[in-house]
Amino acid sequence: MYKNKTITVVSHVLVWLTLVCLPYLLSYGQDQEINRVIAHFWIPLFFSAIIFYFNYFVLVDRFLFPKKTMPFILINGTLIIFFLFLKEYIEDNFFQDLIKKRLENTERTGPPFKMAIYIQLLSYLAPLFFSVALKSTKRWVKTEAEGKEAANFKLKSELQHLHYQLQPHFFFNSLNNIYSLVDISPDQAKSSIHSLSKLMRYMLYETNLEVVPLTKEIDFLKKYIDLMKLRVSDKTSVSYSFPIKETGIQIAPLLFISLIENAFKHGVSATKPSSIAINMTCDDNTVLFSVENNNFPKKTDDKSGSGIGLQNLEKRLQLLYPDKFSFKTILKDDRFLVTLKMETN
Repeated sequence: MYKNKTITVVSHVLVWLTLVCLPYLLSYGQDQEINRVIAHFWIPLFFSAIIFYFNYFVLVDRFLFPKKTMPFILINGTLIIFFLFLKEYIEDNFFQDLIKKRLENTERTGPPFKMAIYIQLLSYLAPLFFSVALKSTKRWVKTEAEGKEAANFKLKSELQHLHYQLQPHFFFNSLNNIYSLVDISPDQAKSSIHSLSKLMRYMLYETNLEVVPLTKEIDFLKKYIDLMKLRVSDKTSVSYSFPIKETGIQIAPLLFISLIENAFKHGVSATKPSSIAINMTCDDNTVLFSVENNNFPKKTDDKSGSGIGLQNLEKRLQLLYPDKFSFKTILKDDRFLVTLKMETN
């Protein structure tokens, strides 16, 4: 902030210094030109500076932006007319020789008096318009920055909400699965609780970052799949394939877990053979993830498959990877296939 203000001040000083020096340098070496420079350039330039900064710091904010147009026009009109008469007064009382010379030249070749006034009027309108343009641009940049900051804050709030929503959803689903093991296999239930504690530790303490290494996410998914395999019968076949080598890819945490949860919810039957195939491949910064499973629709009164996880996933993808992902689902011959392709850079 301090650096930006310093740059602004230095820029203004350099511009005005250039405007002050330029007329003198262009007329350097000519007889009595210093008086002409003072009267015709430096005095109007001083008035222009007053018009510019008075509008820039006071009038534009107080009258133009609040849409008080008439007071803005009246004040500037009065100020410009005052400077026109003040310039003539200064020339008449302090630059007599220059006035006589100008009158002599006017009789021969000089422009009409009205034309001279018109040119002076334009010279005072220029800093007025420039101050309005500069102030408007500065306001627009500030508004854009505030808008982006508000959008970023909203984005972070939404993502945080979705993240916190996912944690209890995941936890309750896992507890429901472990509950079904308590009577059937107490030892497996104990092992499942221990595995669940490790998964929850990852979710609570390692997923608060914007991105995590893909290898950590893969390790989490493998542990979850192993946990879920404990509750399925021998009639269900579960296979998975993940990249073995370090990919170096950073990814938003907990993007794939909902797809695997969905496969175990809707792809497993207690009486019929079923299979779940989970596959992930990586190519440069692109991740392709797919899950294929049987489709056993839940009953209407079964709330375990409420679909919160998939809704959550789609919202997070739209916020985190806009225009950088494709999410497709296909149902064919009682087989359900979901694919998620995303660019992580």
